[in-house]
Amino acid sequence: MASQAKLIDGRKVSEIIRAEVREDVQAMVEAGQRRPFLEVVQVGSDPASTVYIGAKTRACEDVGIGTHTTRLQDTVSAQELKDEIRRLNEDDDVDGILVQLPLPSHLSALDVIETIDHRKDVDGFHPMNVGRLAIGQPTFRSCTPAGIFELLRHYSIPVKGKHAVVVGASNIVGSPAAIMFSRENDSGKATTTICHKYTQDLTKYTISADILVVAAGVPGLIRGEMVKEGVVVIDVGMTRVADESTEKGYHLAGDVDQESVAEKASWITPVPGGVGPMTVAMLMKNTLLAAKKSVYPA
Repeated sequence: MASQAKLIDGRKVSEIIRAEVREDVQAMVEAGQRRPFLEVVQVGSDPASTVYIGAKTRACEDVGIGTHTTRLQDTVSAQELKDEIRRLNEDDDVDGILVQLPLPSHLSALDVIETIDHRKDVDGFHPMNVGRLAIGQPTFRSCTPAGIFELLRHYSIPVKGKHAVVVGASNIVGSPAAIMFSRENDSGKATTTICHKYTQDLTKYTISADILVVAAGVPGLIRGEMVKEGVVVIDVGMTRVADESTEKGYHLAGDVDQESVAEKASWITPVPGGVGPMTVAMLMKNTLLAAKKSVYPA
């Protein structure tokens, strides 16, 4: 691949963050404090969700955070699920609660997320935490956007005064990322544009981006002719694409056509190995913050 772009190595940076969390957890335990604890709730047996939970469980074990997964049938009622969450809210030994998404169609994700005690919402999805993010108050930041900002910070990629374009407006990645780019604090202060499936002439916006974050879930959506020279590209997408030439029968594709975009970009995240590992690392960091009561003092 003829490429000028330097790779933003999410695996390397995530290891640095995990090492810091591991050190803090060890210090807590040595000081006689309880080990941080993350409770994961899985509804049903979606294979992708099971894989993600496995990665989170292994990360907890790696950094010394206790963890347990409550598995509920996909036929569970909204009331039963919320009763289980309320039980965890009241359990002083549980620092963080994560309900693995997506949920079966008969359950409202927002309704379920709102049931979680915002002081234990280590995913950063609760309206209280999103609202505090929007006004620049201490909060649990959504893990994927938080991971993106850690990558930019690690590689000393400037944000202030730049034009940041976010493609994808989900509550999990796109919307909180746009808030973080635009808000008046040390990490943001970019002029920010958010695009979505109703945006007309997407290229008009992507071509002007100094920093381009793509979280649309559409493989190969962004091509080389849609970006300018020197752009910093953060590819959040990860979709399984059928590929009979591989042992697994598929390969993982991002939302960016890596080959053509890398010829013009100054920095780019690979898929896999870019944003993905950072999401899990920031979940570990949020769980530690919850245990320390750093965001919401007791």
